[in-house]
Amino acid sequence: MVRDIVTYPDPILAAEAGEVEEVTPEIQALIDDMVETMYAKEGVGLAAPQVGRSLRIITVDPSGPSARDALTVLINPRITCTEGEQESEERCLSVVDATCTFKRAQKITVEGLNKNGDPVTLEFEDFPAIVFQHEIDHLHGVLIIDHVSRLKRALYDKKVRKRLKRA
Repeated sequence: MVRDIVTYPDPILAAEAGEVEEVTPEIQALIDDMVETMYAKEGVGLAAPQVGRSLRIITVDPSGPSARDALTVLINPRITCTEGEQESEERCLSVVDATCTFKRAQKITVEGLNKNGDPVTLEFEDFPAIVFQHEIDHLHGVLIIDHVSRLKRALYDKKVRKRLKRA
């Protein structure tokens, strides 16, 4: 089922997501919905808070939006090692009409659980590393606009207030 995307300034996006204690059929169904939603919205990553669930789950497929052949699901992911630095221009399904440029690690090591609840350790570099860092930020309540200057953030907030008044 394709779920609605939660957008800024919804408070769930600013909250620390909770750990998944057990991979239940409900969690499996949420993961399936997240993958379907990510693909339907032409995203390359999605975190559970973006679909209204404050849980530490991410789905990532950096091959998209066209190929769709590199799906990774991580539960309770955490970055254990970073190397290097790269400049990143990012967009976000939850931060409408914003593009932000800032620095991310070039290479990362991530630990977590796969969709079946088995422990995994994965390494990513370049664009996939950016996507994983972006999605893991969501689990900590951090959005791309949190990485920009106060002035750019204030201008974006003003734009959002105008959009919300019209809605």
